[in-house]
Amino acid sequence: MSEPVRIEVGLGARAYDILIGPGLLERAGEEIAARLPGARVAIVTDENVAAAQLPVLQTGLDRAGVASAVVTLPPGEKTKSFSHLQEVVDGVLAAKLERRDAVIALGGGVIGDLAGFAAGIVRRGMDFIQAPTSLLAQVDSSVGGKTGINSARGKNLVGVFHQPKLVLADTAALDTLPPREFRAGYAEVAKYGLIDRQDFFAWLEENWREVFSGGAARIEAIAQSCRAKADVVARDEFETGDRALLNLGHTFGHALEGAVQYDGARLVHGEAVAIGMALAHRFSARMNLASPDDAARVEAHLKAVGLPWRLADVPGGLPDAEALLSFIAQDKKVSRGALTFILTRGIGQAFIARDVPASEVLSFLKENHPGLKENRPG
Repeated sequence: MSEPVRIEVGLGARAYDILIGPGLLERAGEEIAARLPGARVAIVTDENVAAAQLPVLQTGLDRAGVASAVVTLPPGEKTKSFSHLQEVVDGVLAAKLERRDAVIALGGGVIGDLAGFAAGIVRRGMDFIQAPTSLLAQVDSSVGGKTGINSARGKNLVGVFHQPKLVLADTAALDTLPPREFRAGYAEVAKYGLIDRQDFFAWLEENWREVFSGGAARIEAIAQSCRAKADVVARDEFETGDRALLNLGHTFGHALEGAVQYDGARLVHGEAVAIGMALAHRFSARMNLASPDDAARVEAHLKAVGLPWRLADVPGGLPDAEALLSFIAQDKKVSRGALTFILTRGIGQAFIARDVPASEVLSFLKENHPGLKENRPG
């Protein structure tokens, strides 16, 4: 196997590698043994990923002499709950793992967030390895140490910052993803171009078909995304400054996820982010911060790749604009009641907008709500 792309997340003594390429689950044992000699591991995964990827990972661990236990959970966003967190903690303790052993998150963003949170709190903090198997997790949630679960009052409201020791982004695992899940992950790839890498977004507009089909373009897109995130995390690990830019599209998106009660059949995270990014650009144009042409360009690209881009694209209907605003008001980026959004002055020119008037957001949501005839699909 050719050597993987290696990207370092520069956090001084806690720096770690992101490895990107095919076949990394097969060599996970040797990579882990080199960094954590003598460690045993608990693999946390879900039923779908276990069927496709767990045997490959276990074979690699066995070959390197890394002993493992397994905790298998149901798939889906609703797994990010207190009850499943307790299940993971109990599983790790039942396996008699010690503080210097490690938890491996084998799966998408849900498993990564949940397993990372468990690793951060069990025995007051265990080592943690991300083995992301979805595109979304490989380019976003596996990097940077954000972990957590959802509350009935909002998404990701309970958690800790807990950095992994290693990220193994096996691009071969993406070949088994359903097309919808791959598209959802692509929203996070496009996000990096829209934040501050205009040239990358233009490259994606030209090369997205090759990214979807696999090969060198896919690895390049993942590597560019990871470099972008690693740079931001190294500057602002705990999101006290410009790391908040990574939430482009997420304030609207999280509200939509809450509004559908995290029902993945209706809306998955990346789809919510796609709609959120389109709304953020349209709202920026409404506030005379950016050109409507930029919003149209974002919408056109999301539509071209098959992602939803408007409120009307959420199946099953949405609560009214006032209810959507209440979900936004629960967002973690709210500070002392003031609404904070990531807005933009154009493609690749995102910025943190504080004290956004709730009245403006409410008017915008009403204008774009699918209850209005002109916003209905078709």
